[in-house]
Amino acid sequence: MEIWKKNLWVCWFGVFIVSAGMSQMGPVLPLYIEHLGIHTSASVSRWSGIVFGINFISLAIFSPIWGILADKYGRKPMILRASLWLAIIMTCMGFVQNVYQLTGLRILQGALSGFQAAVITMIATQTPRERTGWALGIIHTGRVGGTLLGPLIGGYLSEIVGFRGQFITIGVMDFIAFIAMFILVKEQRVSVAKLTYSFREVWNSLPNHKVIICLFVTTIVLQLALMSLQPLITVYITQLTTDTTHIVLIAGAVFAASGLASVISAPKLGKLSDRIGPQKVLLAALIVAGLVFIPQAFVKTPWQLGALRFMLGMATAGLLPSINSLIKRNTPDSIVGRVFGYNQFVQYIGMFLGALLGGQMAAAFGIKCVFFFTGGLLLLNAFWVYRTIYKQLSASSAM
Repeated sequence: MEIWKKNLWVCWFGVFIVSAGMSQMGPVLPLYIEHLGIHTSASVSRWSGIVFGINFISLAIFSPIWGILADKYGRKPMILRASLWLAIIMTCMGFVQNVYQLTGLRILQGALSGFQAAVITMIATQTPRERTGWALGIIHTGRVGGTLLGPLIGGYLSEIVGFRGQFITIGVMDFIAFIAMFILVKEQRVSVAKLTYSFREVWNSLPNHKVIICLFVTTIVLQLALMSLQPLITVYITQLTTDTTHIVLIAGAVFAASGLASVISAPKLGKLSDRIGPQKVLLAALIVAGLVFIPQAFVKTPWQLGALRFMLGMATAGLLPSINSLIKRNTPDSIVGRVFGYNQFVQYIGMFLGALLGGQMAAAFGIKCVFFFTGGLLLLNAFWVYRTIYKQLSASSAM
């Protein structure tokens, strides 16, 4: 097997394991916060947004730094560093005594992690150009596949080992990913003339500034839309059902619905992206995602919500891979790690804003308001992508 293909499948396994561990936090986090002494519904919503989103600030600050170090020292060292620190920090979360300690560990997690970003950068730089869309789609299936199983596993584990034992289990899963990547990944270093670039040099090296800016903003909007509801789904489900006996399992199933849809559609959308252009897949996925968000405010049962989340997962499967593919196609190889680092910076800014804004908006106006806001935001972004990226790149490819 070619080295890039072997790395792809090993990285897929690592991403799958880490995602399966990290996605367990979503359904259980509000309940863990309540377990730590926060009891009113509004306070749980606020703290869920803060704790869930605070690590994205430190991720945003440190991602460009890790991108620079990845270009200088290689992507594999960054993957190993991130996965090992995740294992340590997640294990420590099982021993916290209050919500402030949990928040502190989430900040530390963001500062020392960046696992997904390192993997995406490595796959994007090691894969032949004509297979980039497909390879990034495969990595996305590992991410969403883990996201699919994680909430289900987490819902079961929370009833067996409790909340604290669940965080220790997540740490063990992250350590398994570290071992697999350490032993099996073989990086082919790309020789470049210069390894240290200023921001101005990076910016001047980009062939199409408007496209890159639009992709960065689209990344922010996408993550803001997705993360604004991530820590609130469990709270929303408790409002939709009177049976709270297995609320974590039910929430896990709803979380898993979008992951299942993404696993099904991501490889097909990746191949379609390579064939017709990632800008077309990006535009269509943004429109569908925006339209699917709005009716989630009108559901009456958790299963109706799960069906709409499934449809949302089919759309979002084409978003991040298309954005990453477009960045790779519009960035010179010598600075691609740096530019991916910038994109991870804005991605984590969007995650933080989404988690914080979603929690505050839900506490002030109700959770239903968040669905309207995120759906409208995605549709507005789709219009900008059409004007800035779709028309320009489609015209260029037709020439």
